[in-house]
Amino acid sequence: MEPHLGPEAAALRHDWPALLLWVSVLSCSFSLPASSPPSLVPQVRTSYNFGRTFLGLDKCNACIGTSICKKFFKEEIRSDNWLASHLGLRPDFLLSYPANYSDDSKIWRPVEILRLVSKYQNEVSDRRICASASAPKTCSIERVLRKTERFQKWLQAKRLTPDLVQGLASPLLRCPSQRLLDRVVRRYAEVADAGSIFMDHFTDRDKLRLLYTLAVNSHPILLQIFPGAEGWPLPKYLGSCGRFVVSTSTRPLQEFYDAPPDQAADLAYQLLGVLESLRSNDLNYFFYFTHIDAGMFGVFNNGHLFIRDASAVGVIDKQEGSQEATGAGENKDIFSCLVSGCQAQLPSCDSVSEKQSLVLVCQKLLPRLLQGRFPSPVQDDIDSALAQCGDATRPDPEALGAASQLKDILRPLRTCDSRFAYRYPDCKYNDKF
Repeated sequence: MEPHLGPEAAALRHDWPALLLWVSVLSCSFSLPASSPPSLVPQVRTSYNFGRTFLGLDKCNACIGTSICKKFFKEEIRSDNWLASHLGLRPDFLLSYPANYSDDSKIWRPVEILRLVSKYQNEVSDRRICASASAPKTCSIERVLRKTERFQKWLQAKRLTPDLVQGLASPLLRCPSQRLLDRVVRRYAEVADAGSIFMDHFTDRDKLRLLYTLAVNSHPILLQIFPGAEGWPLPKYLGSCGRFVVSTSTRPLQEFYDAPPDQAADLAYQLLGVLESLRSNDLNYFFYFTHIDAGMFGVFNNGHLFIRDASAVGVIDKQEGSQEATGAGENKDIFSCLVSGCQAQLPSCDSVSEKQSLVLVCQKLLPRLLQGRFPSPVQDDIDSALAQCGDATRPDPEALGAASQLKDILRPLRTCDSRFAYRYPDCKYNDKF
């Protein structure tokens, strides 16, 4: 039986044989685990398994989720750029794949398909899981994880409490409060009925997927619990399929290092504003970066800057306080180290200063955007402010004051025109923009 092709694919049959190969593979390759809802299983032959294995569906429920798999099955997520020129296959070494997403097959918008850790890291992790149970290299990952003491506690739990996540490597969970964990459960998008702080509506499968995600990379969880629609500087979470996450697309900040001076000033101004909102917001959560590089920030088509990768973001609850894990060796198990670099020592909750993220940005990102771009004496003032806000030895008030001064310098350097669609034409009538 020939797989069904949409009208766009049919029109390209003659000119794009490689694309048809991809559609054929994608349409015919998926079969979800028996525990998945029947409505998610496409009624097509399953003689191919490349797509299923590539997405990690063969490892569910030790995966992120299946909420967006239907989009793949219906060919409403497409990407020509996945194809290797000589084979027509998607390269496994990439972490991010550009794609197009549609709800009606007429209007398409750019998205990113993200692998939370590399394929190699996943393979190492899976082998480590098997070894932890003295099992063969090709054991059932899910079966091993289900038998762990931590997951057995999760199965009995009605509410996600700090003791259930202590020992996990994620910066998000270094200093967890009950208020933060309730927010995780209430807004977890991979369950059918979200909204309650209690996990009564979570199946065993849902609990394993949430625990696995928190252990591997908390990026998709942060997108769900602090959505951009509510003003948080994060891209929209569209869903997961296997071990991949789909979100709205941004261009990495490093692509703008050679941007015109007015655009560089605009991005730097936005970046300082993002850090300010992470330090001070209505919900009294303090967000900080454990490390920073330019790939962690991205720019939408309208010029708006967002956090592109939240995997290195920690959260401290200033309202309720945090419950930090006690003892270096306590609460350590196979979930504590599912990815490389998990042995890195995260800072204690009390040692994170208000200026931590600002210092990193002023040292590593802002100089690439701002140095040598403007005439004197403006450039001299910018360089002086950068040196002060990037000095880790200065007290917090001095570093924060230098950042505020830098924003004041940058504000008039930003132009008001249609290139900056996120604030145009509002900037004509409101000094805020």
